[in-house]
Amino acid sequence: MKRALALVVVMAMLVALAPSPAHAHGAAGAALALGAFAVFNALFLPFAIASAVVAPAYYPPAYYAAPAPVYAPAAPAYYAPSYAPARTAAAPLINREVVYPHGRYILYGDGVSSAYRWVWVPNPPPPGSAPVR
Repeated sequence: MKRALALVVVMAMLVALAPSPAHAHGAAGAALALGAFAVFNALFLPFAIASAVVAPAYYPPAYYAAPAPVYAPAAPAYYAPSYAPARTAAAPLINREVVYPHGRYILYGDGVSSAYRWVWVPNPPPPGSAPVR
């Protein structure tokens, strides 16, 4: 009975939505629009009627009864205050020496109270070599 009633309602809606005769007076736009509407109805109307009459073979799980809700356990109402000192992250280590075969750069300063400064320190001459003048 419900299917027949649904079919009657769909047919009544289609009749109500059917276009009335247009006064195109030779305008090709109205004729083209009516033709497109007719083609649309010819293509999709059988599927609309079939879906109103035929029940689906499978109902997805959303149609079943919802499962009982699961609640998280209640949190305690009071937390003891923490008076432990806050820990700060350690400053990252900085490589303060860059070594080359003929000398090295040394980084002086901390970047806060004194500016960073690179100083070049040459290696001493090898033993037994003549002094450079």
